Amino acid sequence: MKSFIILITIYVIAGTSIALYVMKKKQSQEDYFIGGRGIGWLVTALTYSATTYSAFMMVGLVGLSYSTGIGAFLFISAYLVSTLILLSVYGKKIWQLGKDYNLVSPMELFGRKYGSVTSGIGTIISVLALIPYTSVQLIGLGIILGNFGISYTSAVILAAAIICLWSFIGGLRGVALTDALQGFFMLAAAIIAVWWAGKHFGGVELDRFPNKVWTPLFFINLTLPWCFFALTNPQVVQRLFIIKDKADFRKMLILFGLFGFLYTAIVTTMGFTAKHGTLIGLFPQVADRDSVIVGLLSRMSAWMSLPIALSIIFASVSTSNSIILTLSSMMTRDEKRQRKSVWFGRGFIIILTLLVALFSLLRISYVVELSVFSSRILLCVIPLFFGLFYLKTGGKFTGLFTLLGGFAASLLFGYLKLSLSSVYTLAAAFLFFFIGMGIDNFIKKRRLT
Repeated sequence: MKSFIILITIYVIAGTSIALYVMKKKQSQEDYFIGGRGIGWLVTALTYSATTYSAFMMVGLVGLSYSTGIGAFLFISAYLVSTLILLSVYGKKIWQLGKDYNLVSPMELFGRKYGSVTSGIGTIISVLALIPYTSVQLIGLGIILGNFGISYTSAVILAAAIICLWSFIGGLRGVALTDALQGFFMLAAAIIAVWWAGKHFGGVELDRFPNKVWTPLFFINLTLPWCFFALTNPQVVQRLFIIKDKADFRKMLILFGLFGFLYTAIVTTMGFTAKHGTLIGLFPQVADRDSVIVGLLSRMSAWMSLPIALSIIFASVSTSNSIILTLSSMMTRDEKRQRKSVWFGRGFIIILTLLVALFSLLRISYVVELSVFSSRILLCVIPLFFGLFYLKTGGKFTGLFTLLGGFAASLLFGYLKLSLSSVYTLAAAFLFFFIGMGIDNFIKKRRLT
């Protein structure tokens, strides 16, 4: 316990020092929220990785792999492959639009084509969707710290304070630099953890696919929102604005792909190995799958469990920082009052962090399910990207119908617990998109006659 507190203290001091160093420089909105579009490929790749691979992996995915088998690996691998494809096809286009039109907030991508009201509604939907997803990070951290004698409530408060402090002080540059260091540490700690599990349990249990959990319908429903994660989640879309140039973008993509493959293989193998340990009597049966990682840590020596626990804290804080900072930029973007808007953004950082902390204390669901729920809500932006890149028509009603209709559909289908709620949500969003586009085209023709 004492050693862990010392490590946490060193971590907080180091991260705060980086944030304070960055704060010394006078920052415009562009500097504060996207690092002045001057972040190199190495830091960008690591901040993208650390933002994406959150507590969802070491807490949620280890448990999912343990309880459901190889389907968990296929699920997260589908995310990685689809993300690399989407970034290869659309990443440079988004980067170029951001540079050409001085975009800072991800929703500004839509504002030019669909109007400012669409941007505003998109921001509100993003906040509603990402508060549960951000709470996943604090929930994961609370579960881990409980293993070291820290209460769940105290852990959530501690995490919220760190997230708020670093985002408030350092902005994107501070967050990106801490992310880069945390990314290396996360990967190293995961390697140590899977080595220990393999050494002590001596095998893996994959289970077959499909099985009673991973039915084809369940796999499609859970995977679809994550296949579009690179476009639907504003915190990773905004990361595309920060890259210095196109050459750096290509290098970033390669490093992210390598990081993602290694981290996915390592984390899922950890769950498979723990399951093998259960079957041969070396590891207890765990009912709450989010607690599998806690069971593993409790069996490790302190010198090994402490850095692994710290890596989960790193992942939680990194993702939360990125989301809070992005949502703040979306709520405060104002070119006419740049310096003042930075302080508006800092105010929203405090408010958003409080909301996330309160939601985390409720601990409504499992880590994986909360993450997928958030991503399913955000599927409503996919038709807008389709219109942005492939269609010349579309306006205010296209944006409004798509976002409001798609958002309502995601809530309705989720409430009804339909087996393909994600598929139906995306289909409904496209239906509303074409209805709205028809109205816009009709109004345009009426004005021309």
